[in-house]
Amino acid sequence: MTLYLLTIGFISILGQVVILRELNVAFYGIELIYILAMGIWLLWSAAGALIGRRAYAPPATVVRYLFILFSLLLPVDVAFIRGARVLFGGIPGSYLPFGLQLAAISIALLPIGILIGLLFQWAAKLYIANERTLALAYAIESAGGLVGGLASTLLLKFGIQNFTIAIICSLVTAGILLLPAREKQGRHRYGFIAAFGIFLVILLLSPGIDHRMTQWTHPNLFESRDSPYSRITIDSREDQLVMFENDAFAFETESAASEELVHLAAVHHDNLKDVLILGGGVEGLLRELSKHSPQSVIYVELNPVLLALAEKHLPEAYKEPLRSKNVTVRTTDPRNYLKSAGLYDLILVGMPEPTSGQSNRFFTREFFAQCSDRLKPGGVLAFRLRSSENIWTQLVTYRNTSIHRSLKSVFQDLIVLPGVTNTIIASNASLSRDPETLIGRFNDKNIETRLVTPEYIHYLYTNDRFFEIANRIASANVPANTDIRPVCYRFSSMIWLSKFIPQMINWDPSFFGRSSANIVSSLLFILGLGALFLLSRRKMHLQRITLAALAGFIGMVLETILILHYQVKSGVLFQNIGILLMVFMAGLAVGSVAVLDSARAHLLTSGSIPKSLGRGLFIGFGILNLIFIGLLKLNYASGLLIISVLLFLAGFFVSGIFAYASLSGVKDQKIVVSPLYAADLLGGCIGSLLGSLLLIPLLGMTQSAAVMLALAVVALILV
Repeated sequence: MTLYLLTIGFISILGQVVILRELNVAFYGIELIYILAMGIWLLWSAAGALIGRRAYAPPATVVRYLFILFSLLLPVDVAFIRGARVLFGGIPGSYLPFGLQLAAISIALLPIGILIGLLFQWAAKLYIANERTLALAYAIESAGGLVGGLASTLLLKFGIQNFTIAIICSLVTAGILLLPAREKQGRHRYGFIAAFGIFLVILLLSPGIDHRMTQWTHPNLFESRDSPYSRITIDSREDQLVMFENDAFAFETESAASEELVHLAAVHHDNLKDVLILGGGVEGLLRELSKHSPQSVIYVELNPVLLALAEKHLPEAYKEPLRSKNVTVRTTDPRNYLKSAGLYDLILVGMPEPTSGQSNRFFTREFFAQCSDRLKPGGVLAFRLRSSENIWTQLVTYRNTSIHRSLKSVFQDLIVLPGVTNTIIASNASLSRDPETLIGRFNDKNIETRLVTPEYIHYLYTNDRFFEIANRIASANVPANTDIRPVCYRFSSMIWLSKFIPQMINWDPSFFGRSSANIVSSLLFILGLGALFLLSRRKMHLQRITLAALAGFIGMVLETILILHYQVKSGVLFQNIGILLMVFMAGLAVGSVAVLDSARAHLLTSGSIPKSLGRGLFIGFGILNLIFIGLLKLNYASGLLIISVLLFLAGFFVSGIFAYASLSGVKDQKIVVSPLYAADLLGGCIGSLLGSLLLIPLLGMTQSAAVMLALAVVALILV
């Protein structure tokens, strides 16, 4: 069963990557959906772990057929997700009703999630039947997860399409069953060979199948490519090309939207020589900027796949600036580039909206400080922010104000120009608000435009909305958006939810941003759990379940904080994040084995495991949070090595506590497989949702880690 446990860990992580990426695209790249999907995945896996009698262990052949069922369901699941918007009657380009979105996610994850939980439960029981322990089975499955994380990282790095990765996962699952086994497989082996052959044929046909499935939602599909950051899709009709990123509209070649950002910013500098563009260059920013004849332009693009498709398919008017002698293109993370960049007269930020942890890092105080350091005297920074032209709701006001305050804390002067998309301009010199001066500079350059004209510039600086925006921002009591407290991400998520829950438009979330409210809420949360821990001590089986759930909860929250911190500080390089996930899985594998070895001597002599071991694990968890808080307070530039070590230790303590719970007062290991594994998954589910949606946005990273520290200390009650 060792090989089967390894395989379960492998297909669990690789299959999860495939499904979550598909859901991310199916629902337009909204990170909230991604977080909900992770929580639902863990919930269904916990349900699978609870199916059947606690002591029941099926024949090995049944487990093999569950593997075949998984290999069949995974590509079918991908097809269901690709066609979900069509199946549920969605209008092209629009969201499904929120209830239908949750239904689609739940249906997509139900069979795979339950199957993974059931597979581990039964395989672990068969493994334990040979006088092994649940702790060791958990370690082996975690080691398989490490290999699955490595596979997903490498496959994405080498440009393998997501659907092809799904078929590779199915192929590996079926192929494992062809390896020699102790038990005779008899006629069943022919079925396994047939399944392997079918997936081999599908693998060869996967590019064509992938293209046809994408056409379900993109009838005019030109080309679609997966990248480590997103899925880039290009539709074509006659001479117009439309580019989508994670199926959300990015830009189209007949648009004049790029004129606003470029020209409204450029007229604030009377001698434009050196310009830096951070994202968005291929959508027309470079083309419009060339009309100002700068001496040197550096264009930094995060996603090389997007750049490659743009250079391949965009009209000549868009591609020509990329080949200009005064334009240099760099494919790297914009924040990393700013660390060693030169000085510029103008920095244009064309990065996506701050709707995720990935994009929020380009709208924080720390990012704006980086930009300020790279501006010459009198230099100008400009970016855009989708908003509302006529009415700012409470949520929109708070989102925009949090960014405004971050910007205001760095720059001496800034202007917000009204519109469906706000153009924000900032400088450490005084910015002109006289439309005639700006129009004069615009006319001096004889620029041909379709949208930005002298009349349009005059309108922007003299209409009532221009003055109303300043009043709205001044009246809102909202903290600045920062790296360690990404409040803008929370507001953006709530704005998205308000599309489906209109009552949220009038909510006032500023209460939750107050430190007093945060402290009171955190104390009530910890005291409530402390009371639960005291009740759990009365019965040993409840105590074990609570320990496993708590380990999953603290581990998931801390893992989320550490990865988000790495994203903020070191850039969103998916292969590195994949490495971090693998390190966490390695910690899980080592932690179970280490605790098992430490406890083995005591189990042989006294038949029990010392409570000091459990206390030491929770104290270690608390110290780990304390170390991380210290790094945040010192603003330490935590790189790959530091975060890897912290994640390894987090995984170590999670699996260590799980192993401790599985060994404490347990005579028959089979009866604790279902409840403890389910509790671990449910704890992780709650930690994923609570940490991502509430703790980190509301409290910030430092206070969230402090809550986990306090929780680890209170958990000593359990042991």
